[in-house]
Amino acid sequence: MTGSRPSSTWCTLEDRLPGLLPQREASLFFAASGRLVAGGGDRAGRAVLLTVLVRAYRHYDLLPHATAVGDALLAALTRHAPHALWAVAVQRAMQAVRRAAGRVGDGPAWWPAEVIGHDRPSPGVAILTVRSWRRLPHLPGQAVPVWAPRLPGRWRWLSPAKVARADGTIELHVRAVPAAAVSHELVHRVRPGELIWLGPPRDTGLRLDPTRTADLLLVAGGTGLAPLRALVEQVAAAPAGRRVTLVVGARAFIDLYDAIALDKLQCAHEWLTIVPAFSDDPSAEPTERGDALTVALAHHRPDQDIYLCGPPGMLAGARARLLALGIPATLIHTPVTFTR
Repeated sequence: MTGSRPSSTWCTLEDRLPGLLPQREASLFFAASGRLVAGGGDRAGRAVLLTVLVRAYRHYDLLPHATAVGDALLAALTRHAPHALWAVAVQRAMQAVRRAAGRVGDGPAWWPAEVIGHDRPSPGVAILTVRSWRRLPHLPGQAVPVWAPRLPGRWRWLSPAKVARADGTIELHVRAVPAAAVSHELVHRVRPGELIWLGPPRDTGLRLDPTRTADLLLVAGGTGLAPLRALVEQVAAAPAGRRVTLVVGARAFIDLYDAIALDKLQCAHEWLTIVPAFSDDPSAEPTERGDALTVALAHHRPDQDIYLCGPPGMLAGARARLLALGIPATLIHTPVTFTR
């Protein structure tokens, strides 16, 4: 927690309202609360904190006692760093929690998960396999908050790369981004045997419409491949004659970090076509040269549902470009901004 120790804040709350919050949950709860009070980072950082915290407020029935929680936060903060502005910051954080309460459902706020695999398929990218102690109810295309060890209060959105497994395992693709502490921690420091924490899944705009069986054109850039791979697995479970084209963008072949898994997918499903798109690889085939969306448009057919996920530079203007080509807005699916 920024400015105070979560244990001292829990003691303050426990003195005023005994039994309100289990001590074993206090560290995660107050670390996230302190981060929210301190500003919560960018829009995505604030959204992930509110998702986790509001679920905790609802799960432990804290909303009727939000004032008491805020008072405990303020008492701990001013004890360690006296400042009149803390009161305003705490009040704003409590207001944000109350406003967000209606948008978050019931259920656990977080799931402990053990890292059982940590692969580095290319520089700056890690593929983590984690096993949740309790099954996480996520669906393909959703994003999940992730908290890494040694970074109290810092959570990041990640999208699982596979459908939910019966054994509770989840695959996460992470790229170490400059100035992004959580991604750096997950790529460079987390090791098998360590615990991370997963938050409640949230829709991102990339889930398949269960009422449609149209063919799919999936356009991925970087680790934006992860949720689109999960969609491929979802189709594989019930193909219904649906054909899928997955275009995977990378700068060069060496940057195509998940090539082996993609080859296995291609061999396993005759209805799946995987097309690499290389923006800066002179040895690539002519049909594979260009940015992911340009290459994808060469494979576009009318009435396909189009799903795009990747870095901001790839997504910027993509919807407008597709609309200008006469593709209906209802067929275009891009992630909402809080996930990237």
